[in-house]
Amino acid sequence: MTELSAPEKVPFRLSMLVYDRRYRSMTFQVVVFILFMAIGWWLVDNTLRNLAIMGKDFNFSFLWQRAGYDIPQTPIPYTADDTHFRAAMVGLLNTLIVSILGCIAATVLGVIIGVARLSKNWLIARLMTIYVEIFRNIPLLLWILIILAVFTELLPPPNAFRGENPTASMILFDSVALTNRYTAVPTLTMSNDPGSLPLGARITIDWAVIAFAVALIGGWLVRRAINGWAQRAQDRSGRRPTTWWINLAVMVLPSLALIRYFGIDLIEPELRGFNFTGGMNLQNALVVLWLALTLYTAAFIAEIVRAGIMAVSKGQTEAAYALGLQPNRTMRLVVLPQALRVIVPPLISQYLNLTKNSSLAIAVGYMDLRGTLGGTTLNQTGRELESIVLMMLIYLALSLIISGVMNIYNARVRLKER
Repeated sequence: MTELSAPEKVPFRLSMLVYDRRYRSMTFQVVVFILFMAIGWWLVDNTLRNLAIMGKDFNFSFLWQRAGYDIPQTPIPYTADDTHFRAAMVGLLNTLIVSILGCIAATVLGVIIGVARLSKNWLIARLMTIYVEIFRNIPLLLWILIILAVFTELLPPPNAFRGENPTASMILFDSVALTNRYTAVPTLTMSNDPGSLPLGARITIDWAVIAFAVALIGGWLVRRAINGWAQRAQDRSGRRPTTWWINLAVMVLPSLALIRYFGIDLIEPELRGFNFTGGMNLQNALVVLWLALTLYTAAFIAEIVRAGIMAVSKGQTEAAYALGLQPNRTMRLVVLPQALRVIVPPLISQYLNLTKNSSLAIAVGYMDLRGTLGGTTLNQTGRELESIVLMMLIYLALSLIISGVMNIYNARVRLKER
């Protein structure tokens, strides 16, 4: 019998870092990393030297100086005597508000338009095609300016809603007033206010909000437990118990009970004198930016939805029809759940684009992060480098958070291999 001896171990030589495949890839990575760090160090050092020549340094102490400027729409208490840091936080919250509202509205509108583009009704399909082609092929900034011009030039002033024969009327069951100065919308009031929880820095959170959050989270957890029980029952017996009414009860009844307990009521805006009172007067800059972001992004989402639906095999639809499902239920229960696996990845990019495009708020005077930290604060303090770097880091963090959340959702809806 022939015995095979172990191969002789070759001693390590420096030339192996280049010619040996076991070490070559690692060598190149280390070299590229060192070059990258060297270039980064050179850029930082060169920047600091140039700042020193101009008599400047690099620090963020300006954030704790007095801001000295007003912000029209403030989600948290703010005055001109507050610091630039608080002004930046107000701008960040304004960015989050318009981004979240825009993502929700654009998703709803985009899904509707994407499904309508596949309609068998020739007129509806062509109208949706025209909408998509118009909105996605004209720059967003132009749409912002067009909608701003409509609000400024075509909408009536608040006093047009008064008198025995008003020249303007409210919309949505007389609950919303569109004027050329602001948009009056209903607001909520509580007759049994439980007070607020102080969080510091003049920031509070209402106990009612905490109660509703606990009720919704608790209802969601109970709903998951009920669905798990129903799935186990189905696995054992082959029949799934009816649970929709239990799920509806655990999600809705606690909130209805809290609404009754806190005495929450809806107050509609009412014209008194020359202005609307009682409701909430939203700055038109917010409404204009929200509409523009929604209409523009919805056109791209519609194409994503249409592509996702077309990626689902027609055999799925035909099988659903053979089982007696109606077209609307087939779309909702069979096609869209499968299309989500194709829709979600590019949808993440649209959410990121909408969030970053909100920086165009400066065109309508909406004080978002770009208008506060990257605008007035930058001009007042002269700390252009620090302001831009901080603003870039904040937008980067927002983008990473959105990507992370959507990637988690994408992992839940994608196909699982066995």
